[in-house]
Amino acid sequence: MPAKSKTQLIKTDDVPNCEIHLVHLDRVVACQSGIAAISQAQPMADFFAVLSDPHRLRLISALAEQELCVCDLAVAMKMSDSAVSHQLRILRSARLVTYRKEGRNVYYSLADEHIVNLYREVANHLKEV
Repeated sequence: MPAKSKTQLIKTDDVPNCEIHLVHLDRVVACQSGIAAISQAQPMADFFAVLSDPHRLRLISALAEQELCVCDLAVAMKMSDSAVSHQLRILRSARLVTYRKEGRNVYYSLADEHIVNLYREVANHLKEV
């Protein structure tokens, strides 16, 4: 039987819920302007979907430290060059990584400091849990 994620193990009965249905209209109105529109939420969901793969997150963690070529990444990740290239292609299409060519080698780095910060913030958050 495949392992289930934590979210799949939570039963509806285990989730705290209001015992009395009481709507606080002032709070609802106050938060509505901050709720993302679907047109904004969908690209964000797509972005997080790219980050949902553990191999891609491991590549990001390596690139958060330094620029690396595909060969180095493949050895570090214990993956084939083609598997690493496939994952990098997905990260590149999401504009999470960038590359430069030097001779016959291709060196990858994270696209900008936002990606490094995002990765580190999530890692720090999970350490606290």
